[in-house]
Amino acid sequence: MSKSGTVYLVGAGPGAAGLLTLRGAELLRRADVVVYDRLVNAELLRLARAGCELIARGKRQDVSQAELNALMIAKAHAGQCVVRLKGGDPYIFGRGAEEAEALAAAKISFEVVPGVSSISAATNYAGIPLTHRDHTSNFTVFTGHEGDGKDGSSLDFDQIARIAGTKVILMGLTHLPELTQALITRGLAPATPVAIVQWGTLGRQKSIVGTLGTIEQLATHEQLSPPALTIIGDVVKLRKKLNWFEHRPLFGQRVVVTRARAQAAELSARLAELGADVLEIPCIKRAVPSQPQHLLDAMLELNSYDWLVFTSANGVAAFFEYFFRAFQDLRDIGGVHIAAVGPGTAAKLRELHLQVDLMPEEAVGVKIAKAFEKFETIENLKICLLRAEVANPDLPSALEALGAIVDDIPVYRTVSETEDLSDTGAKLLAGGADWITFTSGSTVEHFHARFNLPTLLRQFPQTKLASIGPETTKAIEALGLNPTVEAKHHTMEGLVAAVLKAKR
Repeated sequence: MSKSGTVYLVGAGPGAAGLLTLRGAELLRRADVVVYDRLVNAELLRLARAGCELIARGKRQDVSQAELNALMIAKAHAGQCVVRLKGGDPYIFGRGAEEAEALAAAKISFEVVPGVSSISAATNYAGIPLTHRDHTSNFTVFTGHEGDGKDGSSLDFDQIARIAGTKVILMGLTHLPELTQALITRGLAPATPVAIVQWGTLGRQKSIVGTLGTIEQLATHEQLSPPALTIIGDVVKLRKKLNWFEHRPLFGQRVVVTRARAQAAELSARLAELGADVLEIPCIKRAVPSQPQHLLDAMLELNSYDWLVFTSANGVAAFFEYFFRAFQDLRDIGGVHIAAVGPGTAAKLRELHLQVDLMPEEAVGVKIAKAFEKFETIENLKICLLRAEVANPDLPSALEALGAIVDDIPVYRTVSETEDLSDTGAKLLAGGADWITFTSGSTVEHFHARFNLPTLLRQFPQTKLASIGPETTKAIEALGLNPTVEAKHHTMEGLVAAVLKAKR
């Protein structure tokens, strides 16, 4: 009889991916199955290993709590490591305790991993401390949604109103009129400061401030909707001085990242750090070249080449995946020289402790030939150009014009990414974006094939396009469009800098 697996009830935190605990990240990396709530940040799913089964759970999936419990139990009985990824903390106003009870009854081993709760996180990100020695030394937390099917409220509003200090209401927006009126009726002053924080800790966070008597009208005017948290008390007055998050340079800007999922993290993290609401819509992914035999033949002749030329970090990753299947030792690459198109490609090579011998000043493929002209004569030198299957023919032509013998070897094929883990495509079509960033011509082409870029821009005229460099700009211009900005330095940092400059 096989040994049962373990279920880990992991708190994913309030929204921002960086607020996941180290223990939560560790378990995601080793999970066989991840069952995640729809409100969980999809960025966390990148931590799951290849082959991990990802199961979304939300109201739209119409999966009952009993069915969910049965699913986890079945997966554990099959000997699998199951991570149940829940928003916030599993035991704070969620159904984590019910899930743990079901696991205990089924004699399934489980562990509960606490998560950062929106109780402290959303208030912090809104610039509102729950306690302050000059204002209050205590706070009270209660839910405005006690559960479906309950008749009436079990909350003692007389006691809640009497308790001094900050009051925090979770999931209270739907019943805001009743909640505020209940507190006023029991003696809380209508002038008591109140704040509501929607989508706390995320780039789309929205905060409003009023009083117990005006907050309902303000929330209606601002069209706030769940998820949101309400803070009541004098500490709300501190927001004017302590509101750090909403003053970040890209706060309130929705920015689409179109890079391949495996590479999106660097750009997404930088944009999020600047306050942006990042929408990851990977449009491309790397696939095996149509005729991998050409690459295998080239690897058998590595010692015959004078230069290996890489035009992207993708090319580096793909080539060395094949290389290490064929060879055990990096020294088998021989005494070949290495050229890289730009800093990103060079950084990928440095991860393998390989020295880049030549890199053009401008990260454009054809500029590599210009760099060779200054570096040395390449007449009769044998060059292995390692890049995408469909690529600009200008570079091999320019190298051959300098007298080089060029083998143009496809090391990967760019194909469309169709998986959408958190409905980001639907979110874009519903609400548009402020910026769409493109990091290659292929991201432009595949994004356009999915969304029809000119049509999207007509629907959302506020949307601006950011290009990482000339080749990407050409692909945008081929659609009859122009990028709003083109990065001066053709790197991720250069792209972010261009967006920041335009935002100012």
